[in-house]
Amino acid sequence: MAPRKRPEAQKTPEVVVRPKSKRNRSPRELEPEAKKLCVKGPGSSRRFDSGCLWAGLASLRVPPLCSSIVRALHQHKLGTAAWPSLQQGLQQSFLNSLASYRIFQKAAPFDRRATSLAWHPTHPSTLAVGSKGGDILLWNFGIKDKPTFIKGIGAGGSITGLKFNPLNTNQFFTSSMEGTTRLQDFKGNTLRVFASSDTCNVWFCSLDISVKSRVVVTGDNVGHVILLNMDGRELWNLRMHKKKVTHVALNPCCDWLLATASVDQTVKIWDLRQVRGKSSFLHSLPHRHPVNAAHFSPDGAQLLTTDQKSEIRVYSACQWDCPPSLIPHPHRHFQHLTPIKASWHPRYNLIVVGRYPDPNFKSCSPHELRTIDVFDGSSGKIMYQLYDPESSGIMSLNEFNPMGDTLASVMGYHILVWSPEDAGTQK
Repeated sequence: MAPRKRPEAQKTPEVVVRPKSKRNRSPRELEPEAKKLCVKGPGSSRRFDSGCLWAGLASLRVPPLCSSIVRALHQHKLGTAAWPSLQQGLQQSFLNSLASYRIFQKAAPFDRRATSLAWHPTHPSTLAVGSKGGDILLWNFGIKDKPTFIKGIGAGGSITGLKFNPLNTNQFFTSSMEGTTRLQDFKGNTLRVFASSDTCNVWFCSLDISVKSRVVVTGDNVGHVILLNMDGRELWNLRMHKKKVTHVALNPCCDWLLATASVDQTVKIWDLRQVRGKSSFLHSLPHRHPVNAAHFSPDGAQLLTTDQKSEIRVYSACQWDCPPSLIPHPHRHFQHLTPIKASWHPRYNLIVVGRYPDPNFKSCSPHELRTIDVFDGSSGKIMYQLYDPESSGIMSLNEFNPMGDTLASVMGYHILVWSPEDAGTQK
């Protein structure tokens, strides 16, 4: 059943912040409410089945930190333990810690649903969120000061992309349905307009920035991708897709490598040094459905794509032509729902994505919960599911902060912040 649309009524832009309820229950306590699903191991086709792992979480437990991580560090120092095994132990320890994660902050500042999310690159308790009405919130939930709120234009002003300026973190870039990609400050001033459509029929849907190359890339709803330098000078403007460009991403390690995702059911890989026209892509990765997002992993070695129905893919950057890892997952598209996009954990090979239960999905259970699912990026297995009974809506966007210890989620009109229960109490 599709989520019920909430009337776009006017509302004062006051931020409502509530601490987590003491009545929150863990997913294990909610186990009777949902059918247990089995997780199949990887087969020869590299397809995986996603489902609830509550019944198998006990098998994920590892020895206490003192007997595993410290021992692994000591063995690595002695040269008797490989770095991958140490990294795997750290990742497993993090997965075990997810059992203690609870929502400790909640805000509802907008009169329209939230559409974009960005963590501050150096302040781990600060994030920016944009809304369908063009409003932008800068929220440092670590202090009691009132968040900074920038009022948008309302209807037609949806923030489709949001990035802090790495060269000056008091500024941020936005792309919007207003028809611009611009640089702003948190006083509401527009510092530079990088791209403008000058027509209501064309708007910008995505953006990314490279600090090393000093470039800004943005895509629009008719398939064009524009590359500009930090001074606002246009380097090229080409129609790279047949339809809307939903996402653009620069590789964090090789920033000349660009991925573009589109509703034309393709993701394309480009070398910015060799772009000559729409046919000059390095690789075209066909999908069965329109694509919401394409994210490079933090080490640049993998590419994560999310379609608009039921599939997450993981491509290897060194072998684009090889079959990807396919992870079946329900997250179908609905016009009044912010598109669901899977994201990477910043420190571990883990994928985070919101679940939108689909009765037509093969492993759907009668009482399936709208969880946040955590997958292993290597095996494709589901490792954990976060759920709060008092915030049971669809979590469209979920991203960990750069430290990797705090999760921000977008659920309709709400912004949720998850953290380990003891850390949340301290904050």
